[in-house]
Parts: sequence; structure tokens; C-alpha cells
Amino acid sequence: MKTVGTEEHFVTDEVVAAWSRLDSRARDDALVGAASGEMGERLREVGRRRIAAMDESGLDVQVLSLNSPGLHNLPAGQATALQISTNDRIAELVSAHPDRFQGFATLATPAPEAAARELERAVTSLGLNGALLFGRTGERNLDHPDNWPIFEVAESLRAPLYIHPQIPQPQVRAALYSGFDDAVDTAFATHGIGWHYESGVQFLRLALAGVFDRFPDLQVLLGHWGEVVLFFLDRADALAAQAKLPHSFSEYVRRNAYITAGGVYSLRYLRWAVEVVGAERIMFATDYPYRPGPAGGVEQFLEGSGLDRVGQERIAHGNWDALVAGIRR
Repeated sequence: MKTVGTEEHFVTDEVVAAWSRLDSRARDDALVGAASGEMGERLREVGRRRIAAMDESGLDVQVLSLNSPGLHNLPAGQATALQISTNDRIAELVSAHPDRFQGFATLATPAPEAAARELERAVTSLGLNGALLFGRTGERNLDHPDNWPIFEVAESLRAPLYIHPQIPQPQVRAALYSGFDDAVDTAFATHGIGWHYESGVQFLRLALAGVFDRFPDLQVLLGHWGEVVLFFLDRADALAAQAKLPHSFSEYVRRNAYITAGGVYSLRYLRWAVEVVGAERIMFATDYPYRPGPAGGVEQFLEGSGLDRVGQERIAHGNWDALVAGIRR
């Protein structure tokens, strides 16, 4: 069974250097992204060591993406330049191992018009398969009208956008995720739960702002089994009705979203996701290098789902392959 991981990260020295030069407030957004030590080495290496780890976990293909927070916290001019060099680098890595790597573009969301143009270049000239975004840019949420040129290009190209978690703003962390020791505060605001609320809220905002109505063919990916949203659709649908949206949140999820594992190997969550959106809307992801592959490998994990072979293969690679095949180059 071919297996594809859709949330697999890397970083460049150039981007890490740019993060390190930020002032303290902007650098704070890169709190868990400024790669160092062993994890930093694994993020930077895209070759034998990474492929060996893929083989060990039974993953055939990684869709590479720049690590959080991408270029979202950089000055517009700097981000605009770095998106070009970073995407060129991703394309080089894919070209070196085309059977093992694909790529999501990184975009300079501080300069949305330039980001939209770069998305088109990355897809049509570099062969990348959409882009990975990190929700807000500074205090500007993803649904802000400034970002709509990105959505317009993504829909026109049929290129998916992966909405990746991002650390909450400092004032949110202070209000909700602080009061313990520094390590616990950080974990609470990130992988503990804060990341997932952040991404889920960004998806809900896209629907509330009318993005999916203006761009009905736009496709987004949500990791970690839907970033909380999937588990509260019944409640959220009442909000959609109050906002007088044309569709319920349940309908937007089933029409405009794909759900990925994001490195959370829970058969319970997988079965719940299948019940809510169907196997045809689910993809796999290992969140490399932050998570090892599932015990026994990807195929064994999917075999434990109770799905038939067709459903397993949809999640393993079929849904992703079909989505990529529909991209307009």
C-alpha cells in the first residue's frame, strides 16, 4: 500500500536566521519554531536520514513544508524574498528524490498579493502541490480580506491549502495558558491543546467570513483529526445558523476540508473522523520530525481501523493523489 504523509516539516538556515533577527515580540511567534539541537538537525536534513526514518515507519512519500511559523512573523519585504528562495529549495529537494518527496509552497502572508503570485509560480512552474499556512499573520486572522487573493489563486488552480497550528498570541497565552512553570505553560499553549484551538478557530472564521461561499471549490487540510472542530460540529452548526450562513459548518467541513492524522495515531479518532466526514475526506500525516511513525508502520495502523482495503487506501494515498491530480498546472 502506497503511503503519503501530508504534514512533514523541514527548515532552512536562511529562515532560522531571519527568525533570530526579529524583535522580541515577533520572535515570540517562533518560540517553538526556532530549530536547534537534535530536532533542528532533523528538520534541516532532507536526505538519507529522513528517508531511513520514512522507511522505518512505512511511509513512502513526505509532502515537505516549512516549519512553523513559516514566514508569517517576518517583515513583508523579507518574507517576500524568502518565499521565493524557500520554494526553490523545496522544488530542488523534490527533484532530487521525486519518488519520496513532494512539496507545499510557503507563502509570505505579510504581503498577500505577492504571496498569491508566488502560489501561482510554485504550483505552475515549480510543481508544488498547494501551500501550507499558519493561520494568523501578526494579529491579522486568516480570514482577513487582505488574504483573499491567496484564496482566489488557490481555488483557480485547485491547489489545496493546509492550515497548520500556530502558537497563540502572547496575550492569549498569558490569559489562558500560563501560571505553571515555563515548560508546562509552553506545552499547554502548543501541543497540549492551544495549537489545535488556534487552527480550528481559523477554519471557523473562514466559514463565518464567507470565504467558502465566495470560493466554493477551495480545499483546505486540517491536521490532528480536524483541530477540535470535528468534535464540536453539532454545537458549531448552531453558530452557523445564527450567523445566517448558507450552509452549516458540517457541510463546509464535508465540502471544503480534508482531515489528516497529523501524527496523532488514534484509531478512536480515526473512526470518529470516518463517521463524521467519511474515508474520502481523510488523509495521513506523521508530523515529522516531531513524531515517530505509528508502531508497526502506517499500513498496520490503517489495517486496525476496521475499514475495508478501499477505505484504507483512500486514507493512505488515494485522497491525496486524487486531489493533486486535479491541480491545474
